[in-house]
Amino acid sequence: MSLRDFGLLVMVCLIWAINNVLSKYVVSVMDVPPLFYAALRFALVLVCVLPWLFPAPRPLWRLVVVALLMGAVNFALLFVGLTLATPSSAAVVLQLGVPMTILLSMLMLGERVRWRRGIGIALTFLGAVTVMWDPHGFAISAGLLLVAAAAFAGSVGAVLMKQLEGVKPLQYQAWVGFTSVWPLAALSAVLEPGQVDKALHAGWPFLAALVFSALVVSLLAHSLYYVLVQRYEANLISALTLMTPLATIALGVAVMKDPFGLRMAIGSAIALTGVLIIAIRGNQVWPMLLAIRNRAQ
Repeated sequence: MSLRDFGLLVMVCLIWAINNVLSKYVVSVMDVPPLFYAALRFALVLVCVLPWLFPAPRPLWRLVVVALLMGAVNFALLFVGLTLATPSSAAVVLQLGVPMTILLSMLMLGERVRWRRGIGIALTFLGAVTVMWDPHGFAISAGLLLVAAAAFAGSVGAVLMKQLEGVKPLQYQAWVGFTSVWPLAALSAVLEPGQVDKALHAGWPFLAALVFSALVVSLLAHSLYYVLVQRYEANLISALTLMTPLATIALGVAVMKDPFGLRMAIGSAIALTGVLIIAIRGNQVWPMLLAIRNRAQ
């Protein structure tokens, strides 16, 4: 990999990490309702990529299901989860999407997993459970359970996406935006009274965060990522994107004052080691895993 392309990948990972922390700031500190925030993000993305909405790929029903799972369902669970969890721990738990996709590919597509990748899967789950566990209350964190559910929704969508052919990146983003904005807006209208006033009260900082998440993250960073995936081996790119949870942890501790004790350090190390093993050994399922990376940030 050239130094320039490595620098671009580092920039992409930093953008994703910043967005993880920024999303937590929006829904917790700014007090913008999470479903409303997600709806506005998808609306802005849709406006920017509307020309790519048609002609619609076939079968349309499968694309709609994939777009809902990786858009509305995923982001609703993730943003609500972030109101209750730290961005550092959420970044680690989101890595469950990688082994979940592999396991679902075994069940739904009949793919096989060798023992080394099986070790990676086990380590990822063990590390995530270590991060999620609350030793004081002997209970799993509710916020991180929602984040794990978000990862699962994205994994199901990724497996179904493998059966779609000929869908271009901007076309896919257009359909994610189109299918996601309506249910999120409806749910926000029912469950989040006063959401417009809260967003207006947050003022221009919220507007800046919204523009960053929609334009810089969804369009710029993801587009650069697609270019790098086409230029280099997927295993190399996917392994290097582990910089994202590491940077999220660092930013979460520095900016949001996330607690980072021994349990968090051990759990993060175990989970990320498991993902790295999967990345090094992965071959057949990486087209799906790349889709997870592109939906999750």
